[in-house]
Amino acid sequence: MKNFILIPDSFKGTMSSMEICSIMEKAIKHNYPEAQTTSLPVADGGEGSVDSFLQALGGEKITLKATGPYGEPIESFYGILPGNIAVIEMAAAAGLPLVGDKLNPSTTTTYGVGELMIDAAKRGCTKIIMGLGGSATNDGGCGAAAACGIGFLDEDGNHFTPTGSTMDKIVFIDKRDKNHLLDNVEITTMCDIDNPYYGEHGAASVFGPQKGADPKMVALLDANMQKLCTIMERDCGVNVQDIPGAGAAGGMGGGMVAFFDSHLQMGIETVLDTVHFNDLCKQTDLVLTGEGKLDTQSLRGKVVIGIAKRAKVQKTPVLAIVGDIGDNIDEAYSMGVTGIYSINRVAQNFSEVKQRAQSDMYLTVDNIMKTLKSLGL
Repeated sequence: MKNFILIPDSFKGTMSSMEICSIMEKAIKHNYPEAQTTSLPVADGGEGSVDSFLQALGGEKITLKATGPYGEPIESFYGILPGNIAVIEMAAAAGLPLVGDKLNPSTTTTYGVGELMIDAAKRGCTKIIMGLGGSATNDGGCGAAAACGIGFLDEDGNHFTPTGSTMDKIVFIDKRDKNHLLDNVEITTMCDIDNPYYGEHGAASVFGPQKGADPKMVALLDANMQKLCTIMERDCGVNVQDIPGAGAAGGMGGGMVAFFDSHLQMGIETVLDTVHFNDLCKQTDLVLTGEGKLDTQSLRGKVVIGIAKRAKVQKTPVLAIVGDIGDNIDEAYSMGVTGIYSINRVAQNFSEVKQRAQSDMYLTVDNIMKTLKSLGL
């Protein structure tokens, strides 16, 4: 064994993706001192995505003033990767941590997210990767669009920046004045959920309560989203309700499509494309990946399976090192996973297991490496 790719997801609440990469590398080097390791911490679009991409590919973290969820000035950031690719976490300007206990998705805005997009375009970025997740908003992406010059007009012909409670005041969406800096910028939006824009499984109904919406507010937000969807179809030429994931991040998923002609893509697919995984895989002896729990949900195309499918084409073995292993996951093997290993070495509840997760991760990878060495690999 000479070349390893380390590309795990985080173990939520226990270890970050970057931390796991470091532990894996240490165990590999202990057994194969001359081995080459390529660490590619996985970013899912939420908090930490910018740092993960920068760790994997290098680049520059840009800090700047932007508009916060309640219109206040905040210190925000995004990343610029080699190749003039900007990576933006929408939560960096519209995230839950920025509002603290002041939860009210009817009045929060994504305006600052649009400001980050414009700044990236001004710096010469020709591609933007937008990460959705952890938002405190339910404005359908209207705030970001307004910051980029898209006009929202009320019945009196006045321009305004819609929020969750005022989206029903929109009578016309004017894309003609969208900032021309974005004309030649390709925008990919990382989205790992399939919720529709509105309805029982839509943005407001599913995610509104965790952002502070009571049942009355949920009903208002959902009705306004439905009205906005109708106007989007007329003025932007797309019915976002038909797009899986449009309801992500308070409807930001649909807004990215309608206002910016973006396409929604699974986070892991975006990561693999950006780091040129297919090319790296051709030069690799073994891929180590993993996530907190491998179960039937994982089989729908999350991190481990997304990686395994691509590695399978290259005939590169993939080991999944996970916290828990669920039932009925045999299909993972036909999808490209070579072996599945749990780091849980003792029978304990999660509160106790998480205290030893780092050492258990090391011992598990070390055990795998020892096995490979004993087989002469």
